[in-house]
Amino acid sequence: MKILVINCGSSSCKFQLFETSTGDVLAKGNCERIGIDGKLTYKAPGKEDYISTEAMPDHKVAVQLILNALVDKDHGVLSDIGEIKAVGHRVLHGGMYYSKSVIVNDDVKKVIRDCFPLGPLHNPANLTGIEACEAVLPEGTPQIAVFDTAFHMTMPPKAYTYALPYEITEKYSIRRYGFHGTSHRYVSHRVAEFLGKNYEDLKIVTCHLGNGSSFAAVDQGKCVDTTMGLTPLAGICMGTRCGDIDPAIVPFLMKNENLTPDEVDTLMNKKSGVQGLSGVSSDFRDLEKASKEGNERATLALDMFEYQARKIIGSYAAAMQGVDVIVFTAGIGENTDYIRAKACEGLEFMGVKIDPAKNNGNRSESIISSDDSRVTVCIIPTNEELAIAQETEELVK
Repeated sequence: MKILVINCGSSSCKFQLFETSTGDVLAKGNCERIGIDGKLTYKAPGKEDYISTEAMPDHKVAVQLILNALVDKDHGVLSDIGEIKAVGHRVLHGGMYYSKSVIVNDDVKKVIRDCFPLGPLHNPANLTGIEACEAVLPEGTPQIAVFDTAFHMTMPPKAYTYALPYEITEKYSIRRYGFHGTSHRYVSHRVAEFLGKNYEDLKIVTCHLGNGSSFAAVDQGKCVDTTMGLTPLAGICMGTRCGDIDPAIVPFLMKNENLTPDEVDTLMNKKSGVQGLSGVSSDFRDLEKASKEGNERATLALDMFEYQARKIIGSYAAAMQGVDVIVFTAGIGENTDYIRAKACEGLEFMGVKIDPAKNNGNRSESIISSDDSRVTVCIIPTNEELAIAQETEELVK
Protein backbone atom coordinates (compact mmCIF):
# COMPACT_ATOMS: atom_id res chain seq x y z
CA MET A 1 0.00 0.00 0.00
CA LYS A 2 1.29 3.45 -0.92
CA ILE A 3 1.12 5.83 2.05
CA LEU A 4 2.10 9.50 2.02
CA VAL A 5 3.52 10.75 5.34
CA ILE A 6 3.27 14.48 6.01
CA ASN A 7 4.96 16.52 8.76
CA CYS A 8 3.93 20.16 8.55
CA GLY A 9 5.60 23.07 10.29
CA SER A 10 4.47 26.67 10.26
CA SER A 11 6.36 27.39 7.01
CA SER A 12 7.41 23.90 5.90
CA CYS A 13 6.00 20.56 4.80
CA LYS A 14 8.22 17.47 4.93
CA PHE A 15 6.98 14.37 3.12
CA GLN A 16 7.85 10.75 2.41
CA LEU A 17 5.99 8.32 0.16
CA PHE A 18 6.17 4.70 1.37
CA GLU A 19 5.38 1.34 -0.16
CA THR A 20 4.40 -0.33 3.11
CA SER A 21 4.59 -3.89 1.77
CA THR A 22 8.37 -3.48 1.51
CA GLY A 23 9.04 -0.46 3.73
CA ASP A 24 10.68 1.26 0.76
CA VAL A 25 10.73 5.06 0.51
CA LEU A 26 9.59 5.81 -3.05
CA ALA A 27 10.16 9.58 -2.76
CA LYS A 28 10.81 12.19 -0.10
CA GLY A 29 11.46 15.87 0.25
CA ASN A 30 10.51 19.14 1.83
CA CYS A 31 8.65 22.32 1.00
CA GLU A 32 10.30 25.28 2.69
CA ARG A 33 9.56 29.00 3.03
CA ILE A 34 5.82 28.50 2.61
CA GLY A 35 4.10 31.89 2.69
CA ILE A 36 7.38 33.65 1.86
CA ASP A 37 8.43 32.47 -1.60
CA GLY A 38 8.77 28.69 -1.66
CA LYS A 39 11.29 25.95 -2.34
CA LEU A 40 10.52 22.28 -3.00
CA THR A 41 13.33 19.73 -2.68
CA TYR A 42 12.42 16.30 -4.05
CA LYS A 43 14.38 13.03 -4.12
CA ALA A 44 13.45 9.62 -5.50
CA PRO A 45 15.71 6.56 -5.90
CA GLY A 46 16.83 6.14 -9.49
CA LYS A 47 15.67 9.66 -10.44
CA GLU A 48 17.50 12.95 -10.64
CA ASP A 49 17.00 15.20 -7.63
CA TYR A 50 14.50 17.94 -8.33
CA ILE A 51 14.26 21.47 -6.94
CA SER A 52 11.39 23.87 -7.62
CA THR A 53 11.17 27.50 -6.56
CA GLU A 54 7.56 27.92 -7.59
CA ALA A 55 5.61 30.28 -5.32
CA MET A 56 3.97 28.67 -2.26
CA PRO A 57 1.57 31.20 -0.75
CA ASP A 58 0.09 28.55 1.56
CA HIS A 59 0.23 24.87 2.53
CA LYS A 60 -2.52 23.93 0.09
CA VAL A 61 -0.34 25.04 -2.82
CA ALA A 62 2.69 23.30 -1.28
CA VAL A 63 0.83 19.98 -1.01
CA GLN A 64 -0.38 20.33 -4.60
CA LEU A 65 3.21 20.88 -5.77
CA ILE A 66 4.28 17.73 -3.89
CA LEU A 67 1.54 15.74 -5.62
CA ASN A 68 2.50 17.22 -8.99
CA ALA A 69 6.10 16.12 -8.43
CA LEU A 70 5.03 12.58 -7.48
CA VAL A 71 3.22 12.11 -10.83
CA ASP A 72 5.63 14.11 -13.00
CA LYS A 73 6.62 12.18 -16.14
CA ASP A 74 10.34 12.82 -15.61
CA HIS A 75 10.95 12.45 -11.87
CA GLY A 76 7.64 11.15 -10.55
CA VAL A 77 7.04 7.69 -9.07
CA LEU A 78 3.26 7.43 -9.51
CA SER A 79 1.17 7.11 -12.65
CA ASP A 80 -1.87 8.54 -10.88
CA ILE A 81 -2.36 10.36 -7.59
CA GLY A 82 -5.12 7.87 -6.77
CA GLU A 83 -2.38 5.33 -6.01
CA ILE A 84 -1.96 7.09 -2.65
CA LYS A 85 -4.33 5.14 -0.42
CA ALA A 86 -3.97 7.28 2.71
CA VAL A 87 -2.01 10.11 4.29
CA GLY A 88 -0.42 9.83 7.74
CA HIS A 89 0.10 13.13 9.54
CA ARG A 90 2.45 13.69 12.45
CA VAL A 91 0.48 15.72 15.01
CA LEU A 92 2.27 17.00 18.08
CA HIS A 93 -0.45 17.16 20.70
CA GLY A 94 -3.57 15.08 21.22
CA GLY A 95 -4.09 16.27 24.79
CA MET A 96 -5.84 13.74 27.03
CA TYR A 97 -8.18 12.73 24.24
CA TYR A 98 -6.22 10.18 22.22
CA SER A 99 -4.04 7.25 23.27
CA LYS A 100 -3.63 5.96 19.71
CA SER A 101 -3.70 7.12 16.10
CA VAL A 102 -7.09 7.95 14.60
CA ILE A 103 -8.78 8.52 11.27
CA VAL A 104 -9.39 12.25 10.94
CA ASN A 105 -12.95 13.54 11.03
CA ASP A 106 -14.48 16.79 12.26
CA ASP A 107 -14.25 15.71 15.90
CA VAL A 108 -10.54 14.92 15.56
CA LYS A 109 -9.88 18.27 13.92
CA LYS A 110 -11.70 19.98 16.80
CA VAL A 111 -9.45 18.21 19.33
CA ILE A 112 -6.32 19.24 17.40
CA ARG A 113 -7.66 22.80 17.42
CA ASP A 114 -8.52 22.63 21.12
CA CYS A 115 -4.92 21.61 21.79
CA PHE A 116 -3.49 24.74 20.12
CA PRO A 117 -2.63 26.25 23.56
CA LEU A 118 -0.66 23.09 24.44
CA GLY A 119 1.20 22.97 21.13
CA PRO A 120 1.09 26.55 19.80
CA LEU A 121 3.91 26.13 17.28
CA HIS A 122 3.05 22.68 15.95
CA ASN A 123 -0.66 21.90 16.23
CA PRO A 124 -1.87 24.79 14.02
CA ALA A 125 0.62 23.75 11.31
CA ASN A 126 -0.36 20.07 11.69
CA LEU A 127 -4.04 20.92 11.21
CA THR A 128 -3.18 23.11 8.24
CA GLY A 129 -1.41 20.14 6.64
CA ILE A 130 -4.44 17.90 7.15
CA GLU A 131 -6.82 20.43 5.64
CA ALA A 132 -4.45 21.10 2.74
CA CYS A 133 -4.36 17.38 1.89
CA GLU A 134 -8.14 17.12 2.17
CA ALA A 135 -8.46 20.00 -0.29
CA VAL A 136 -6.23 18.63 -3.06
CA LEU A 137 -6.38 14.82 -2.78
CA PRO A 138 -9.27 12.76 -4.23
CA GLU A 139 -12.34 12.93 -2.01
CA GLY A 140 -12.45 10.11 0.51
CA THR A 141 -8.68 9.63 0.79
CA PRO A 142 -8.23 8.74 4.49
CA GLN A 143 -6.25 11.20 6.59
CA ILE A 144 -4.70 9.69 9.73
CA ALA A 145 -3.52 11.69 12.76
CA VAL A 146 -0.55 10.08 14.53
CA PHE A 147 -0.06 11.91 17.82
CA ASP A 148 3.36 12.46 19.38
CA THR A 149 1.73 12.28 22.81
CA ALA A 150 -0.35 9.12 22.30
CA PHE A 151 2.25 6.51 23.33
CA HIS A 152 2.65 8.13 26.74
CA MET A 153 -1.04 8.10 27.64
CA THR A 154 -0.59 4.77 29.46
CA MET A 155 1.32 6.51 32.25
CA PRO A 156 -0.32 6.18 35.68
CA PRO A 157 -1.55 9.32 37.53
CA LYS A 158 1.40 9.19 39.94
CA ALA A 159 3.73 9.68 36.96
CA TYR A 160 1.83 12.31 34.99
CA THR A 161 0.29 14.50 37.71
CA TYR A 162 1.88 17.76 38.85
CA ALA A 163 1.52 18.84 42.48
CA LEU A 164 -0.43 22.00 41.72
CA PRO A 165 -3.90 22.80 43.06
CA TYR A 166 -6.02 20.03 41.59
CA GLU A 167 -8.71 22.41 40.31
CA ILE A 168 -6.11 24.24 38.23
CA THR A 169 -4.67 21.06 36.71
CA GLU A 170 -8.21 19.98 35.81
CA LYS A 171 -9.21 23.37 34.40
CA TYR A 172 -6.22 23.67 32.07
CA SER A 173 -5.44 19.96 31.50
CA ILE A 174 -2.01 20.44 33.04
CA ARG A 175 -0.13 17.14 33.25
CA ARG A 176 2.90 15.34 31.94
CA TYR A 177 2.13 14.46 28.31
CA GLY A 178 5.51 13.48 26.90
CA PHE A 179 6.68 13.73 23.30
CA HIS A 180 8.72 11.77 20.72
CA GLY A 181 6.08 9.11 21.34
CA THR A 182 6.20 7.75 17.80
CA SER A 183 9.96 7.23 18.13
CA HIS A 184 9.75 5.66 21.60
CA ARG A 185 7.01 3.32 20.41
CA TYR A 186 8.92 2.34 17.26
CA VAL A 187 12.30 1.63 18.89
CA SER A 188 10.83 -0.21 21.90
CA HIS A 189 8.89 -2.52 19.57
CA ARG A 190 11.82 -2.85 17.20
CA VAL A 191 14.35 -3.77 19.91
CA ALA A 192 12.09 -6.59 21.14
CA GLU A 193 11.84 -7.87 17.58
CA PHE A 194 15.60 -7.45 17.05
CA LEU A 195 16.38 -9.43 20.22
CA GLY A 196 13.76 -12.09 19.51
CA LYS A 197 11.96 -11.27 22.77
CA ASN A 198 8.30 -10.83 23.65
CA TYR A 199 7.59 -7.08 23.87
CA GLU A 200 5.21 -7.57 26.80
CA ASP A 201 7.91 -9.37 28.82
CA LEU A 202 10.52 -6.59 28.73
CA LYS A 203 11.42 -3.60 30.88
CA ILE A 204 12.96 -1.08 28.46
CA VAL A 205 14.49 2.38 28.84
CA THR A 206 14.39 4.19 25.50
CA CYS A 207 16.83 7.10 25.10
CA HIS A 208 15.86 9.43 22.22
CA LEU A 209 18.88 11.73 22.16
CA GLY A 210 19.07 14.56 19.65
CA ASN A 211 18.79 18.34 19.61
CA GLY A 212 15.60 17.59 21.52
CA SER A 213 15.99 14.64 23.88
CA SER A 214 13.63 12.52 25.93
CA PHE A 215 13.61 9.20 27.77
CA ALA A 216 10.79 6.74 28.35
CA ALA A 217 10.29 3.82 30.73
CA VAL A 218 8.43 1.06 28.88
CA ASP A 219 7.27 -1.70 31.21
CA GLN A 220 5.70 -4.78 29.63
CA GLY A 221 4.61 -2.93 26.53
CA LYS A 222 3.33 0.24 28.20
CA CYS A 223 4.95 3.60 28.78
CA VAL A 224 4.95 4.23 32.54
CA ASP A 225 7.05 7.40 32.63
CA THR A 226 8.79 9.89 30.35
CA THR A 227 10.94 12.98 30.82
CA MET A 228 9.17 15.62 28.74
CA GLY A 229 6.14 17.15 30.40
CA LEU A 230 3.34 19.55 29.57
CA THR A 231 5.68 20.78 26.83
CA PRO A 232 8.89 19.48 25.19
CA LEU A 233 10.92 21.80 27.45
CA ALA A 234 11.11 19.42 30.41
CA GLY A 235 13.62 16.66 31.12
CA ILE A 236 17.31 16.52 30.27
CA CYS A 237 19.18 19.65 29.11
CA MET A 238 19.05 19.74 25.30
CA GLY A 239 20.46 21.63 22.35
CA THR A 240 18.86 24.98 23.18
CA ARG A 241 16.31 23.92 25.85
CA CYS A 242 17.12 24.16 29.55
CA GLY A 243 15.29 21.01 30.62
CA ASP A 244 14.27 20.63 34.26
CA ILE A 245 15.06 23.66 36.44
CA ASP A 246 13.82 25.04 39.74
CA PRO A 247 10.49 26.66 38.73
CA ALA A 248 11.26 29.64 40.98
CA ILE A 249 13.96 30.62 38.47
CA VAL A 250 11.20 31.78 36.10
CA PRO A 251 9.72 34.57 38.26
CA PHE A 252 13.24 35.39 39.50
CA LEU A 253 14.39 36.08 35.92
CA MET A 254 11.20 37.93 35.04
CA LYS A 255 11.72 40.30 37.98
CA ASN A 256 15.47 40.76 37.81
CA GLU A 257 15.89 40.80 34.02
CA ASN A 258 12.57 42.56 33.41
CA LEU A 259 11.41 39.78 31.07
CA THR A 260 7.90 39.16 29.80
CA PRO A 261 6.44 35.63 29.88
CA ASP A 262 7.13 35.28 26.15
CA GLU A 263 10.71 36.48 26.57
CA VAL A 264 11.50 34.04 29.37
CA ASP A 265 9.87 31.26 27.33
CA THR A 266 12.16 32.13 24.42
CA LEU A 267 15.18 32.22 26.73
CA MET A 268 14.46 28.73 28.10
CA ASN A 269 13.55 27.16 24.75
CA LYS A 270 15.95 28.80 22.30
CA LYS A 271 18.87 30.30 24.22
CA SER A 272 19.59 27.73 26.93
CA GLY A 273 20.61 24.06 26.99
CA VAL A 274 24.12 23.08 25.96
CA GLN A 275 24.29 26.10 23.64
CA GLY A 276 23.61 28.52 26.47
CA LEU A 277 25.92 26.66 28.82
CA SER A 278 28.84 26.38 26.43
CA GLY A 279 28.50 29.56 24.42
CA VAL A 280 29.75 27.42 21.54
CA SER A 281 26.95 25.54 19.82
CA SER A 282 23.91 23.32 20.20
CA ASP A 283 25.65 20.72 18.02
CA PHE A 284 27.38 18.05 20.11
CA ARG A 285 30.07 17.59 17.46
CA ASP A 286 31.10 21.21 17.96
CA LEU A 287 31.02 20.74 21.73
CA GLU A 288 33.23 17.66 21.54
CA LYS A 289 35.77 19.53 19.41
CA ALA A 290 35.74 22.56 21.72
CA SER A 291 36.06 20.35 24.80
CA LYS A 292 39.12 18.59 23.35
CA GLU A 293 40.64 22.04 22.71
CA GLY A 294 40.27 22.87 26.40
CA ASN A 295 36.99 24.83 26.45
CA GLU A 296 35.80 24.31 30.03
CA ARG A 297 32.22 25.42 29.40
CA ALA A 298 31.87 22.95 26.52
CA THR A 299 33.20 20.23 28.81
CA LEU A 300 30.72 21.24 31.51
CA ALA A 301 27.83 21.07 29.02
CA LEU A 302 28.82 17.55 27.95
CA ASP A 303 29.37 16.44 31.54
CA MET A 304 25.93 17.71 32.54
CA PHE A 305 24.20 15.99 29.64
CA GLU A 306 25.89 12.66 30.35
CA TYR A 307 25.28 12.94 34.11
CA GLN A 308 21.59 13.70 33.67
CA ALA A 309 21.20 10.83 31.17
CA ARG A 310 22.75 8.42 33.66
CA LYS A 311 20.47 9.65 36.47
CA ILE A 312 17.37 9.21 34.32
CA ILE A 313 18.28 5.68 33.25
CA GLY A 314 18.88 4.73 36.87
CA SER A 315 15.64 6.32 38.06
CA TYR A 316 13.62 4.50 35.42
CA ALA A 317 15.18 1.19 36.41
CA ALA A 318 13.99 1.98 39.96
CA ALA A 319 10.51 2.96 38.70
CA MET A 320 10.14 -0.36 36.83
CA GLN A 321 11.93 -2.37 39.56
CA GLY A 322 14.48 -3.49 37.03
CA VAL A 323 15.55 -3.02 33.44
CA ASP A 324 16.23 -5.58 30.72
CA VAL A 325 17.15 -3.34 27.79
CA ILE A 326 18.52 0.18 27.28
CA VAL A 327 18.02 1.57 23.77
CA PHE A 328 19.85 4.56 22.24
CA THR A 329 18.29 6.26 19.23
CA ALA A 330 18.01 9.55 17.25
CA GLY A 331 20.84 11.77 16.03
CA ILE A 332 23.07 11.71 19.12
CA GLY A 333 21.97 8.32 20.44
CA GLU A 334 22.69 6.61 17.13
CA ASN A 335 25.87 8.42 16.16
CA THR A 336 27.80 9.47 19.26
CA ASP A 337 29.57 6.56 20.93
CA TYR A 338 31.17 8.50 23.80
CA ILE A 339 27.75 9.85 24.90
CA ARG A 340 26.38 6.29 24.99
CA ALA A 341 29.39 5.11 26.98
CA LYS A 342 29.29 8.00 29.45
CA ALA A 343 25.53 7.66 29.94
CA CYS A 344 26.07 4.05 31.04
CA GLU A 345 29.28 4.66 32.97
CA GLY A 346 28.71 4.00 36.66
CA LEU A 347 25.68 1.79 36.09
CA GLU A 348 27.71 -1.38 36.53
CA PHE A 349 25.98 -1.91 39.89
CA MET A 350 22.79 -2.47 37.84
CA GLY A 351 24.55 -4.98 35.62
CA VAL A 352 25.16 -2.55 32.73
CA LYS A 353 28.44 -3.11 30.89
CA ILE A 354 29.30 -1.46 27.57
CA ASP A 355 31.75 -3.27 25.28
CA PRO A 356 34.03 -0.55 23.83
CA ALA A 357 34.84 -2.71 20.79
CA LYS A 358 31.14 -2.98 19.96
CA ASN A 359 30.30 0.64 20.81
CA ASN A 360 33.16 2.69 19.38
CA GLY A 361 32.36 4.00 15.91
CA ASN A 362 29.13 1.99 15.74
CA ARG A 363 26.09 3.60 14.13
CA SER A 364 24.11 0.53 13.12
CA GLU A 365 21.32 -1.51 14.66
CA SER A 366 23.27 -3.64 17.11
CA ILE A 367 24.03 -4.76 20.65
CA ILE A 368 26.81 -2.71 22.25
CA SER A 369 26.84 -4.27 25.74
CA SER A 370 29.35 -6.91 26.74
CA ASP A 371 28.46 -10.59 26.66
CA ASP A 372 28.34 -10.73 30.47
CA SER A 373 26.18 -7.60 30.88
CA ARG A 374 22.95 -8.40 32.73
CA VAL A 375 21.28 -5.52 30.86
CA THR A 376 21.31 -5.53 27.06
CA VAL A 377 22.28 -2.16 25.60
CA CYS A 378 21.38 -1.52 21.94
CA ILE A 379 21.48 1.02 19.17
CA ILE A 380 18.19 1.07 17.27
CA PRO A 381 17.94 3.76 14.56
CA THR A 382 14.56 5.43 14.80
CA ASN A 383 12.25 5.73 11.82
CA GLU A 384 9.29 7.86 12.84
CA GLU A 385 8.06 8.28 9.27
CA LEU A 386 7.93 4.51 8.68
CA ALA A 387 6.14 4.09 12.02
CA ILE A 388 3.55 6.67 10.94
CA ALA A 389 3.11 4.87 7.60
CA GLN A 390 2.66 1.52 9.37
CA GLU A 391 0.11 2.90 11.82
CA THR A 392 -1.72 4.57 8.94
CA GLU A 393 -1.86 1.29 7.03
CA GLU A 394 -3.19 -0.57 10.08
CA LEU A 395 -6.02 1.91 10.55
CA VAL A 396 -6.94 1.98 6.87
CA LYS A 397 -7.03 -1.80 6.69
